[in-house]
Amino acid sequence: MKSDGSNNKKRSFWLDQIERSVNLRWIINWLGLSTGFLYGELDDRLDLRSALQKILKKPVPKHVNFWFCFGGFTFLLFLTNIITGILLLMYYRPTIDQAYDSIVHITNNVPFGWLVRGFHHWAANIMVITVLIHMIRIYFHGAYKHPRDMNWVIGITLLLLIMAFGFTGYLLPWNQVSFWATTIGAEIPSTFPVLGKYFTYLLKGGDSVGQLALTRFFAFHVVILPWITVGLLAMHFLMVRRLGISGPL
Repeated sequence: MKSDGSNNKKRSFWLDQIERSVNLRWIINWLGLSTGFLYGELDDRLDLRSALQKILKKPVPKHVNFWFCFGGFTFLLFLTNIITGILLLMYYRPTIDQAYDSIVHITNNVPFGWLVRGFHHWAANIMVITVLIHMIRIYFHGAYKHPRDMNWVIGITLLLLIMAFGFTGYLLPWNQVSFWATTIGAEIPSTFPVLGKYFTYLLKGGDSVGQLALTRFFAFHVVILPWITVGLLAMHFLMVRRLGISGPL
């Protein structure tokens, strides 16, 4: 009798798995059909196919290898952070009374919240590594020289923006580690002559890290920095498209 009961449980388990896979397959098929229909209608009116061919069909130099891909990896990770950040934004509450509780709620109660937060966290960390590899490759290949020197300046600015993303996002969980790390980090500019203390006050919004600091870091992290980054990325890609990939060593 026990074996029959265990067999029935296994059978019901696999039936549930099959049903879920069938439902998932139906959703994928429906999305594919709807996307294809939409693309066909737009292509009929806007001639998207020829436009995409002009944009995407461009010969790649023979010297391009795996190390040339880290700029694309960085952009993919940035898109991952944008998507996961939007999902986290639906549940996060940027107040000192509710920020930490909202993070706990996202991690423990929201379906797949732990996964979305994990993707956001690790994509942000890995993005720092990929952008550094990308810039080291450009430096040693001499791709920063004229006429690509302006693009190099934009790349340096994007690197600083990535660091700013990390610094502003670190405070948002509002736990002990993020509070004291931000307190120390915000005090560093105060050592700069003349304008240092004003910059520190701008970051903290007062004499200590509190609600104003959390609000300002949140505003920078989810509004100001993303728009600046998107604008600079557009300029970066346009210059790469216009100037092409640099030659071999």
